Amino acid sequence: MKRKFPTRPIMGVGAVLWRGDSVLLIRRGHPPMQGKWTIPGGVVEVGETLAEAAQREILEETGLRITVGPLIELFDRIQRAGKRVQYHYIIADFLGTNIRGTLRAASDVREARFVPRAQLSRYGLTPVARRVIRRAFRMRKQTS
Repeated sequence: MKRKFPTRPIMGVGAVLWRGDSVLLIRRGHPPMQGKWTIPGGVVEVGETLAEAAQREILEETGLRITVGPLIELFDRIQRAGKRVQYHYIIADFLGTNIRGTLRAASDVREARFVPRAQLSRYGLTPVARRVIRRAFRMRKQTS
């Protein structure tokens, strides 16, 4: 199914990864959100579980292997072009743990970096991304 002007919503996944007090952000290389900083992730492929998709997407985009933890939030991302729906994703963001590997921007990502929590406001994150990161931070504190 085509992603631009789809006939139905597309399922996506993401993972919030922490190293100390820094969270992993990626700069998207393709639409939607091309050039914007966000939480890494992508589209679920047929036959994948949400956790498998999150692990694959994080590996493809950042070179990191993770364990997928609890669900942080499930939400819609809808972008319109006039009256038409240009993009419609249903996104499940998870808390990622047990990070292994060497960080590198890969696949459709321009840049990938761990950003100190105090500097997140400099990255132009969407309100939803900021909310998901705040929830992930609280969840991580509760489980440590």
